[in-house]
Amino acid sequence: MIKMFKRILVANRGEIALRIIRACHELDIEAVAVYSSVDSESLHVKEADRSICIGPAPSSESYLNIKNIIGAANMTNCDAIHPGYGFLSENADFAQACIDNDLVFIGPSPSILRISGNKVELKNIVKKARVPVIRGTKRPVNNLREALRKARWIRYPIMIKASAGGGGRGMRIIRNKKELISSLQIAKTEAKSYFNDDTIFLEKYVEKPRHIEAQLLVDKKGHTIFLGERDCTIQRRHQKVIEESPSTAIDRRKRKQLIELALRIAKVIKYENLGTVEFLMGKKGNFYFMEINPRIQVEHALTEMVTGIDLAKQQILISSGEEISIKQGDIKPNGHAIEYRINSEDPDNNFMPSPGLISFYHPPGGPGIRVDSALYQGYKVLPHYDSLIAKLIVWGKDRDEAISRSKRALKEFIIEGVPTTIPFHLKILSNPKFLSGEIHTDFINEMLEEKSSI
Repeated sequence: MIKMFKRILVANRGEIALRIIRACHELDIEAVAVYSSVDSESLHVKEADRSICIGPAPSSESYLNIKNIIGAANMTNCDAIHPGYGFLSENADFAQACIDNDLVFIGPSPSILRISGNKVELKNIVKKARVPVIRGTKRPVNNLREALRKARWIRYPIMIKASAGGGGRGMRIIRNKKELISSLQIAKTEAKSYFNDDTIFLEKYVEKPRHIEAQLLVDKKGHTIFLGERDCTIQRRHQKVIEESPSTAIDRRKRKQLIELALRIAKVIKYENLGTVEFLMGKKGNFYFMEINPRIQVEHALTEMVTGIDLAKQQILISSGEEISIKQGDIKPNGHAIEYRINSEDPDNNFMPSPGLISFYHPPGGPGIRVDSALYQGYKVLPHYDSLIAKLIVWGKDRDEAISRSKRALKEFIIEGVPTTIPFHLKILSNPKFLSGEIHTDFINEMLEEKSSI
């Protein structure tokens, strides 16, 4: 008989912590929140059954402090820890520390996290499984001399990538030798700062691709369910801005190919729990494996909107030992969903992060509208953490209706006190190429360049 958790510690903050707390409560599980000293008034703290301070404002001393988080879980007699996304969600040492302290880590095993975190090794593994990968270095690049030699072999343009990275951190597009010389150390330093690991590798840069990801659910017995794809092509500085599901670029034949590749990768590394397999799709429709995100994604709500399946709950159920009760034939995506990441940034000032006091907050409503946020009137957006403050998810019976509702919802969405990216999203929605689905990962850069040349 499966024993469900009694109490889960949520090792995160903001909207994702609140999302997990809600999933816990719907499963009749107590939720314990952790917070830094400057986060005591955050909504996730107020909504949890218990809360405990784990350190001062810097993430390294609070949300990344493994010792303090494990201590908080033991102090509150938790059965498990849910890491959310970001922070320690992909940290194999943290997952192992949970196990060593008789706590269930809600996510993949430490061994899987180590494999997924080493992008060079992972690419070599999936390549042997006959999965297409982008041409690149088979081992980490250690110095500039080696980087220059490898770049000549790969041929410009190339991409510098952090081996332990994600979210666009530690990435640089390099178009010539001069740019490589000036950028290599910067990329390594950024990777060290964000991931405590300056290991980098090089790969060929695919011009104007689409970014497509496959959502998988895998239980402890290896039962695997494909929950559809998400199109994350609209990006800025390699970070996702707008995501959609399903992708307008994927027909039935391409979807079948995507499923086969994603399942092959999951099988070869013996993946378990919720996971996302990410691909670049070239102009000719070829898929190239990028990485696996072994956690819940920022954009998970898209899949929930079109499938009706609660991914946060599924994570918890699988980690408790339950088998997936859903059959692949039960998955019948309905309609079209679009997610807009709302950041406290100033689009008119090079998207400068803009913390401050929320003087007025009015989220949109109506049919097909979901807002995931921990904002409220009087909340102070802090300078210490990521600038993402809300996610607007819009569903429609088709893409046209989803876009129409999006325009209405974005105009209804009022956040005063700090500048946000809401006006920028409305500009994207007025762009003819976006409306027609003619998009690629450089779409925003081109849109901004066209505006500056007017």
